[in-house]
Amino acid sequence: MDARVGFHVSIAGGISISVNNAKKLGCTAFQIFSRNPRGWTAKPLPRDEVASFKTRLCASGIEKTSVIVHMPYLANLSGPPGELYQRSVRTLAEEMQRCNLLGVAYLVVHLGSHMGRGSNSGIDQLVNALTTANANSKSDNEVVILLENNVGQKNSVGGTLEELRLILDRLDNSKQFGVCIDTCHLYASGYDLRTKEDVNIMFDKIKATVGLRELKIIHLNDSKGGLGSNLDRHEHIGLGSIGAEGITAFVNHMAVHALPIIMETPIDKTRGDEQNLRVVLDMLKK
Repeated sequence: MDARVGFHVSIAGGISISVNNAKKLGCTAFQIFSRNPRGWTAKPLPRDEVASFKTRLCASGIEKTSVIVHMPYLANLSGPPGELYQRSVRTLAEEMQRCNLLGVAYLVVHLGSHMGRGSNSGIDQLVNALTTANANSKSDNEVVILLENNVGQKNSVGGTLEELRLILDRLDNSKQFGVCIDTCHLYASGYDLRTKEDVNIMFDKIKATVGLRELKIIHLNDSKGGLGSNLDRHEHIGLGSIGAEGITAFVNHMAVHALPIIMETPIDKTRGDEQNLRVVLDMLKK
């Protein structure tokens, strides 16, 4: 299978425009928000926009399983009971419905913070949120929810591979859940990726904990912060603390070959998306 590589792209002007935005960049995979990521309210997806999205995606040659929706930022699925938590659960259920309308296979979620109540409390709340939203989504339940690892900051849930496995084990329908691994987050949480040997060791750890079968999507980002810094700052591919050697080894690892690779890299004077895409495609030839 040819590599499926792309970016998080804009939905400005209508969600169907995202397909055009992805194709203009040369993407063979892409990620979107289905709504404003920094607000709670979301307008229903217009029927004509949904139809246009599906038509454009079909014509684009980009596979359905190479399109990902990312949850809005405000949700905290691991937080204590209360209005914010209930809003978060409702938002997750709504996002599942929107994914089903669009025919999108994967929904990536940030796992959130236990807000000082302890990891056990956070995991309990997260499992409840995922289970409740899944039951309340009023969908055909075709969407796979992907748990994204984080940088291991204080009070966070899902900062280690072992914790991701623990969460997956608590969920009933294993086919409905998987994992999105972010390379910046891995590195910032203490998993070294700077050499081919480091990458091989890390994938052995994934195999022994989360399981390679659960790995569905890669967020490919270099890191501005150092190893174990707990700093969530993405850098251009090969220009950060992980570096070109490690990322080249990562994207060429056999466990990644069949997976969509999504970059969430900066756009600045150093590089834009087109340049980062070229760098990764060159890495995949090595």
